[in-house]
Amino acid sequence: MRNFDLAPLYRATVGFDQIADMMDRVLSNDTPSQSYPPYNIEKTGEQAWRISLAVAGFAEADLTVELRQNALIVTGKKTEDKEPRVYLHRGIANRAFERRFQLADHVRALSATHQDGMLHIDLIREVPEALKPRRIQIASGSPDVAAGPNALIDAETSVN
Repeated sequence: MRNFDLAPLYRATVGFDQIADMMDRVLSNDTPSQSYPPYNIEKTGEQAWRISLAVAGFAEADLTVELRQNALIVTGKKTEDKEPRVYLHRGIANRAFERRFQLADHVRALSATHQDGMLHIDLIREVPEALKPRRIQIASGSPDVAAGPNALIDAETSVN
């Protein structure tokens, strides 16, 4: 696999450190790829997604879904059987797991449902009103520079 040098990204941008770190983590060969439990990520709307994990054999009480600093962390820990079992063949993996998904800013989990051995987590992006684009009305004439920047702010708030 190729190694990418992200130094030019650091030199030319400000505030994109998280993206560069995430790319560095994804592209590095140091982390072993996880394959358990298998999962799907599907787009359910323009700003909505669903993560589905195959968690056969796990009860709802054995699963935890947590949102921590733009990371969705799903853990599963099977409770011990009260009676010991003797297996002739054990092909179903009921081992403990932790699966992490990095989420973009303003993405939050709406709900989590457990049905037919599948854990479904619905996500949505909700951009705050303050960060949404807004249109600035263009006024004719020149602004009163002597009045200072507060005059422009007062004029803008009276337009909205």
